[in-house]
Amino acid sequence: MDRNYSIETKCIHSGWNPGNGEARQIPIYQSTTFKYDSADEMGKLFDLEASGYFYTRLQNPTNDAVAARIADLEGGVGAILTSSGQAATFFSIFNICEAGGHIICTSEIYGGTFNLAGVTLKKMGIDCTFVSADATDEELDAAFRPNTKLVFAESISNPALVVLDIERFAAAAHRHGVPLIVDNTFATPVNCRPFEWGADIVTHSTTKYMDGHAVQVGGCIVDSGNFDWEAHADKFPGLTTPDESYHGITYTKKFGKLAYITKATSQLMRDLGSIPSPMNCYLLGVSLESLPLRMERHCSNALAIAKHLQSHEKIASVHYPGLEGDKYYELAKKYMPNGTCGVISVEVKGGRESAVRFLDSLKLASIATHVADAKTCVLHPASHTHRQLTDEQLKEAGISAGLIRMSVGIENVDDLIADIDQALEKA
Repeated sequence: MDRNYSIETKCIHSGWNPGNGEARQIPIYQSTTFKYDSADEMGKLFDLEASGYFYTRLQNPTNDAVAARIADLEGGVGAILTSSGQAATFFSIFNICEAGGHIICTSEIYGGTFNLAGVTLKKMGIDCTFVSADATDEELDAAFRPNTKLVFAESISNPALVVLDIERFAAAAHRHGVPLIVDNTFATPVNCRPFEWGADIVTHSTTKYMDGHAVQVGGCIVDSGNFDWEAHADKFPGLTTPDESYHGITYTKKFGKLAYITKATSQLMRDLGSIPSPMNCYLLGVSLESLPLRMERHCSNALAIAKHLQSHEKIASVHYPGLEGDKYYELAKKYMPNGTCGVISVEVKGGRESAVRFLDSLKLASIATHVADAKTCVLHPASHTHRQLTDEQLKEAGISAGLIRMSVGIENVDDLIADIDQALEKA
């Protein structure tokens, strides 16, 4: 796809270029395996000497077409789809960090990512240091160790809605010879382009806005192709030294800018198998076509509700980076000038009990362990997504007992406001 096309056009056309008489929509290759006429042809695929398909656990034409679309949207050189956003996060880290390594994560990240980095990866021999997204340059630099392999953060954190200073975090990571990985789920490439500000790798939970209809779970990793792995070869031996499981191939030498994504596909997906189904990828591809339209509506609805709740007597505070006066408003204007996301963090007066009564009184909005789809849904993080965290960890993550995560959908905004108001009366 021509890089000069707008993102609206890329959302519809990138990744699939049908020939004469071929399907206009990406076909569903619902097959586990692919036929070849000779053993030698398939052998070359196993040796990474030829490109093609032989087993859907590694690659599938439907999946690859949608991955290519997302790579184009982010401005990357390549992408891989995974079975969930959590799998994408894990793969993005584990692809370059093994036992004995160390990573840095912002403390405001999604609860599942916090637990992955702070608990599960620790069991695998990978240490994590958490730093605030608001940390000073001095505090950031102090978090690095000789064995640090990467920095991981979210463009807009879930659910605290902290906007990352991407340029500053990228500069810190690069000072220490490691890449910055940014989870861009909430902003999407429609509203934020992390690579343009120095990020090296982007991840997504495609389950959220990219799908937008709560019908499939998935994830994606996109590589910018900009990080020079060879310049820091001692830190990343998995990419810069021979892989004996593929007859001594060195990814950086054989695949150049595609080294990171090729390793994630041929090694991690081969061994761990977190591949999405072609059907799910097809649904994702269809949903991407309307992503710009939906994001515009999500953002306008969220801003209207945020302004309405700002002066409501039963609301202690409203956190929305698109709201003038918000702590992260200026950063949002810099990195996301066309809008942020449709998620609002609202603190209900009266703490946990009032927050629960509010949730239970909603009629149109639903209580759901989800976010960022067409229907408005709400969640109480302290009781749900971040339930496993201690009070101190909740505080570090910017979550209070009365905090409500409100994912504003694309319904009529007046209907949503009426529903919220009647529920607040009962809170």
